[in-house]
Amino acid sequence: MELAVAQETVARWQFGVTTVYHFLFVPLSISLAGIVAALETAWVRTGKVKYFHATKFWGKLFLINLAMGVVTGILQEFQFGMNWSAYSRFVGDVFGAPLAMEALIAFFFESTFIGLWIFGWDRLPKRLHCACIWIVALGTVLSAWFILAANSFMQHPVGYRIDPVSGRAQLTDIWQVLFQDTTLVVVFHTLTAAFLTGAALVVGISAYHLARAGRGAETDGRKTAAMRVSLRLSLVVAVVAGLGTALSGDRLAKVMFEQQPMKMAAAEALWDTEAPAPFSILSVGDVGEGRNLVALEIPAALSFLAEGDFSSPVAGINDTAEEQAREFGGSREDYIPDIFMTYWGFRLMIFFGMAGLAVAAAGLWLTRKRFWLHPAHRTGEDEPPHLMLTRNVRMNAFLSRWSWRVAVLTLAFPLAGNSFGWIFTEMGRQPWVVLDLQRTADAVSPDVGVGRQIVSLAALSALYAVLAVVEAGLMVKYARPGPDVGERPPAKDPTLRPSDEDGDQPLAFAY
Repeated sequence: MELAVAQETVARWQFGVTTVYHFLFVPLSISLAGIVAALETAWVRTGKVKYFHATKFWGKLFLINLAMGVVTGILQEFQFGMNWSAYSRFVGDVFGAPLAMEALIAFFFESTFIGLWIFGWDRLPKRLHCACIWIVALGTVLSAWFILAANSFMQHPVGYRIDPVSGRAQLTDIWQVLFQDTTLVVVFHTLTAAFLTGAALVVGISAYHLARAGRGAETDGRKTAAMRVSLRLSLVVAVVAGLGTALSGDRLAKVMFEQQPMKMAAAEALWDTEAPAPFSILSVGDVGEGRNLVALEIPAALSFLAEGDFSSPVAGINDTAEEQAREFGGSREDYIPDIFMTYWGFRLMIFFGMAGLAVAAAGLWLTRKRFWLHPAHRTGEDEPPHLMLTRNVRMNAFLSRWSWRVAVLTLAFPLAGNSFGWIFTEMGRQPWVVLDLQRTADAVSPDVGVGRQIVSLAALSALYAVLAVVEAGLMVKYARPGPDVGERPPAKDPTLRPSDEDGDQPLAFAY
């Protein structure tokens, strides 16, 4: 028994470490693809060089994250056969279908059209080249949809039957898997959170360069212009995406209260059923043992979050655990997840996400157009940076040193919120790997010993630490100089090369 527990624990640690690390790049790839596509569209429609410079600059950072996400994501599928073979045998026919669709459909779009976009700047017409990055952006969204559909099946299994001979789950309705309520709300919540994450990155880096311009460290007005439009666009995206994240989060909470009452009771450390139930903002004490010394609560708010009214009862941890023990066997303690991690993961997810939204909303208000430039210099794009900074009191407050620092630091907030959100989502479902169908302890590979697991966990953690250094180095290397304003956009759409022209030409756009 102790050996089985050790196998499960190490396997969960390995999957958790690699998945949380991988998901640092996923939301950035999804959102930066859309932001780059919007900037290139602005350049194609207006011809303004500031949009071209912004497109090329953020395109570099997008490609770095896309490449790192592909590298770290490959390992995720290998792990299903390494440490989770029992899981793969049981639900592989269902779980594997959306993953196969992701590889054959979505990743095909991304890999094909990202190549055309990288190398086609002086070889494709502007509009066709711009269409390539939009198709890449669509591919990233489709990838997220298929993968989240697979995860949603684990949260709420549908569209399957258990084969009476083999005892394995078999797919009966792929459309139900792809479009069930859980999938739809999780996809919307994840995508809005992803765009909040990417927008926060753009806000932070743009704020860094604009702060340098305000101090006179950067004197090229073209670079400042590119960063200014990037900041404004990202602030708008962050506010819209942040509101979408909050609204979809409310809907997702209602779905979870219906489908996974234990997870949501654990998220509130609600040990006993209450009607109405309060929403706990924070607690002082050991929430894992139900000995909260001090709790800051909003009366009846949890009932509203769960059912949409302020009087509905919400099932507590004890009652829910006892009900599951009667249905599936074992003791009530077997069905109680890690309350500490679930409770605080839920709160940190909300805090970091809403902090990013709050900073973006403040920045959007303080950088509105009539306060951006001094009235005498609103029409040009190449003024010295000191002429671009308004003398308005409210704008000066935002441009002060501490305000820029807050904007720069904000880029890490949604990344942290994403990580805590997934920790809450997966740990709150325990002890189930597939809700009410298969327990995590029954899903690990029986023939993979603890020693092998520890070695692979240590090796992968070391490898990912090296990749983290590489990622950080590349991001700093390409983000710190800012846009290459010396690069000029193509003067006109390219035409077909003559047949006798030398085809051995340098790459048009390579990093």
